[in-house]
Amino acid sequence: MYNTSFIKKILLVATVVLLYSCDKDFNAIGDELIGDNHFGLEAEKYDVLAYNQEVTPVQSNALAINGLGIYDNPVLGTTKSNYASQVGLSAYSPVIGEEPEIVNAILSVPYFSHVTATDPKGGNVYELDSIYGDPKGKINLSVYESGVQMRSSYFDNGNQYAQLYYNDQDSNSNPDDINFDKSKIGVRLNDSIAKSQNDEFFFDVAQKKDSTVDATTKKVTYTYVAPEMRLSLNKAFFQTKILKASASKLSSPDVFQEYFRGLYFKVEKSEGNPSNMALLDFSKGKITIKYKAKTEITTDAETVKEQKTLVINLSGATASLLQDAKKADYASAISPSNINNIEGDEKLYLKGGQGSLAVIDLSSFATKLTEIRNNKWMVNEANLVFYIDSDKMTGADEPKRVYLYDLTNNAPILDYVDGTTGYLAQDPKLTRYIFDGILNLDPSTKRGRYYKVRITNHIRNLIKDATAKNVKLGLVVTESIDISASNKLKLKNNVISEVPRGSVMSPLGTILYGSKASVPDDKRLKLEIYYTKPN
Repeated sequence: MYNTSFIKKILLVATVVLLYSCDKDFNAIGDELIGDNHFGLEAEKYDVLAYNQEVTPVQSNALAINGLGIYDNPVLGTTKSNYASQVGLSAYSPVIGEEPEIVNAILSVPYFSHVTATDPKGGNVYELDSIYGDPKGKINLSVYESGVQMRSSYFDNGNQYAQLYYNDQDSNSNPDDINFDKSKIGVRLNDSIAKSQNDEFFFDVAQKKDSTVDATTKKVTYTYVAPEMRLSLNKAFFQTKILKASASKLSSPDVFQEYFRGLYFKVEKSEGNPSNMALLDFSKGKITIKYKAKTEITTDAETVKEQKTLVINLSGATASLLQDAKKADYASAISPSNINNIEGDEKLYLKGGQGSLAVIDLSSFATKLTEIRNNKWMVNEANLVFYIDSDKMTGADEPKRVYLYDLTNNAPILDYVDGTTGYLAQDPKLTRYIFDGILNLDPSTKRGRYYKVRITNHIRNLIKDATAKNVKLGLVVTESIDISASNKLKLKNNVISEVPRGSVMSPLGTILYGSKASVPDDKRLKLEIYYTKPN
């Protein structure tokens, strides 16, 4: 009798543990591991109100990644991306030497790339990442001395505020606003006779091969560098601006940044060539000046000139300067007069930079909260699934990721902190993969089908906490899901005042099916929730 009772107790405990473990795994593991069967549960689906919202000029300084080039999106239009940056000496108060004579001045900015093979001649074979548009594209690139004294903050009535720069500040016509294009100084500095460095510049996938010669043995040593932009800059400019500068001008960051205010990168169409755009980390860029100077005078008055190097870093305040020429259909869809915030829009247009986002309103679901609480339904999983209009997106680059956030407060939702570490498929952009928003591909066409975003904890909180506010949600494309900070609009409106920074960094866009009743049911945006319901 005792043994039978004991065995029953053991079986009961084991059953409870097993059920708890299954429920825990169900709520914690993403699609990539468990699929979409939800253990036979049926989803309850709720109507959602979703509509477009145009993004007006937006703060674009201090971005981790900036575009450079021209991206012709066949669906949404053309985006042109210029760039401005302060510069700073790697070491201040340098000892230049006497009678300096410049050898060269080389601007270098690394590209995002990965190794695909070993080069039998030495080094590696690479493929470039974050290049959009025609892979053989060329642009007309000009690098100028900037006339804008950029700064990170300013004072007003004794208070210190962050200095903001906006994406339209080389194309605006406001006479009271800074215009980087109108403020550039002189002629372009990348004036090499090689058109590949200016009029027909392209993002070269080839590795760089550098050589050094030992002064004593004359032995040549080669080193290989991953693909990067390398531009030969005007030697006379840097001879005068840097090597001949008074010592006081090179003595401190503040003085130097007033003296040499920075660089302005301007792009234009290259005649007869398709164009493209690259995303770059300009903070890793630098200008390396090699020169000779007298460093020692011997007793017989002979002089010895030593090879020397001076480095100027692309550092300090920055501005990503974006201009969009929108396709007619896109411009019409996001026009305030055409947005339907009552019935929802048929198509949702997402576009990075000064583009557009979607507003998501869950008011219809909110009317069901009392019923759900009274019935004691438990939420296993809640999703928003955004289907892509694949026909309209034909030929366009597709964003790898979308980001759903609390638009009312410009903050992440609860599900953003999803507890995962690492990333999927060896791709560092695929972090927070339970939160999702990752492009789901059709296995046959390799084109996008949909983006799914999990909002399980957000929905649970609305059910559990009767005082929780049912905030509006925003959906944007993002270059980095790990960046949740927002950038301010130049002019606020009653819907948005800020935009997620990861979206400002991205040149890409997509077209999704919306929530209007005219959208086919199998494509229409709805909130789907999987419950456990008591018997």
